Amino acid sequence: MKLPGFVQRLWVTFKSPSKAALWVILLLGFFGGVIFWGGFNTAMEASNTEAFCTGCHEMRDNVFQEYRDTIHYANRSGVRASCPDCHVPHEWTYKIIRKVQASKELWGKLTGKVDTREKFESHRREMAEREWKRMKDTDSRECRNCHNFEYMDFSLQGQRAAKMHATNLANGQSTCIDCHKGIAHQLPEMSGVPGF
Repeated sequence: MKLPGFVQRLWVTFKSPSKAALWVILLLGFFGGVIFWGGFNTAMEASNTEAFCTGCHEMRDNVFQEYRDTIHYANRSGVRASCPDCHVPHEWTYKIIRKVQASKELWGKLTGKVDTREKFESHRREMAEREWKRMKDTDSRECRNCHNFEYMDFSLQGQRAAKMHATNLANGQSTCIDCHKGIAHQLPEMSGVPGF
């Protein structure tokens, strides 16, 4: 069976592509990769803003309102830690891992698990414990983006804080979240939590 002329030419072209075709494929691949990477990074950064974090009423009406009354929101120095500063690592690899983990939180939004104040409060302890564990497991990495132990001036700290920082924090026995639970949000019911 003889194929029509244009099909035969097309078959020959695809069977043994010319150098020009290879360059076209390479250029399309390169520009496609640049567009994908740019779009991916743009989406990553767009989802790493306070506006994104407070875009749903569950966050805006609950934890964001609590956060606005803390020293991390407004203070004498004007330095402000926003939601991603505390909840998303700065390093790219850890940021990707955290973003994948956060997709589970979107499932909670979609299913309405915490869509009312009452539901939110009933799950507050579970959500807080999950975040405390994450911070403990990473040695409070996000805290250390701003608070560097090496530059702490213990003479400007209260006696108890200076002692804890100079001993338990310095020797790795404790990490920031062990003592600073509730630093930016209301604490849940704390029965059974060590130190409370």
